[in-house]
Amino acid sequence: MNILFIHQNFPGQFRHIAPEMVRRGHLVKALMRGDGQSVDMQGVNVSSYKISRSTSETVHPWVSDFETKIIRAESCFKAALKLKNEGFVPDVIMAHPGWGESLFIKDVWPSAKLGIYCEFFYSSDTTDVGFDPEFPVENKDLDACRIKLKNINNFMHFDVADFGLSPTVWQASTFPNRFQNKISVIHDGIDTQVVKPNQTSNITIKSNDETLKISRGDQIVTFVNRNLEPYRGYHVFCRSLPQLLKKYPKLRILIIGGSDVSYGSKPDAQKFGKRCWRDIFAAEVKPQMTASEWRRIHFMGNVSYKVYLKVLQLSKAHVYLTYPFVLSWSLLEAMASACPIIASDTGPLRGIIEHEKNGLLVNFFSVDELVGGVVRLLENPKIASKLGNTARRDCIKKFDLHSVCLPAQIKLLETNSVV
Repeated sequence: MNILFIHQNFPGQFRHIAPEMVRRGHLVKALMRGDGQSVDMQGVNVSSYKISRSTSETVHPWVSDFETKIIRAESCFKAALKLKNEGFVPDVIMAHPGWGESLFIKDVWPSAKLGIYCEFFYSSDTTDVGFDPEFPVENKDLDACRIKLKNINNFMHFDVADFGLSPTVWQASTFPNRFQNKISVIHDGIDTQVVKPNQTSNITIKSNDETLKISRGDQIVTFVNRNLEPYRGYHVFCRSLPQLLKKYPKLRILIIGGSDVSYGSKPDAQKFGKRCWRDIFAAEVKPQMTASEWRRIHFMGNVSYKVYLKVLQLSKAHVYLTYPFVLSWSLLEAMASACPIIASDTGPLRGIIEHEKNGLLVNFFSVDELVGGVVRLLENPKIASKLGNTARRDCIKKFDLHSVCLPAQIKLLETNSVV
């Protein structure tokens, strides 16, 4: 079988399934954004396409997002034509449509089966938009119009896609009923033989002009995200730290994440100047702490995957908060690491974290509930261990790469129908 993957930053969510299809004897190619060159990635021939131009400065703001997607779709379309002219004809195309690249791909190969990665369907009132009253939508009615147009890309893909793939039940549920019967719920997969507990794990970090060696015997609370921002509850987590650090004189907070924005808006420059979300909320809580308390917060920035896994292995309480939005891989990797987890009681977590069984669920907005959850885990190591071990068992059962997710993904691509 000939298979084509499309992802603006390949491999992305296809990092496991693409090379696996190569190992199974299929001819696999991929298209991604780049400099126009071709490279080999684990047997996958990856062709890249250049974006032809930037978004117009004068286009109506409600359609600027769609124009950006059309520009990308045009570039990908031209790259696909080149592959076609070279003789490549895919039987199956698996695309992440989020940036628009695959909009016209069936015009190149009408007979190919097209699968789309159904990550998230935008809503003006049931998911992330308007969820946090601290950051209200200025004009809800106008914003609803903007969000409606933001889904044009999704609707156009529904008309040409033969099947869909969504990583979680909740994310699949955000899509309209008329397309849900085409969606298979299969996560990208967690390699639980790589992501696992290690009772002898330790790490040396340089922070606050100190060099510290941290081991399993230390009292560690962890917080991880690609970027530290409100969408992932960073502001709520920050506000819990003064209470926790006062209560536990030996507690250290390990925070992994960058200072950019992955989701939502950047800080209002008129209100905050050039500061990032990380610094804004750190500055808010710093006056509530002594100098020694503040020095026990360690902003590690972006770290290697190896270091990141060690941090999870050291955690006595791992905090994961999110708006009703896409679930982070880090939550499932924390489960696989047997972390005792305190998570927000929001849609993406329900059904994955079961309160009192494999973690604790708390109100996203309640600093007191979050503090209470962390305190409970730190003061009851047996309960924490039980929750963490159950979390790992549940992760293996539902999200293990080799025994659950990869076989289901293979079946989906080789049969081209809903699993």
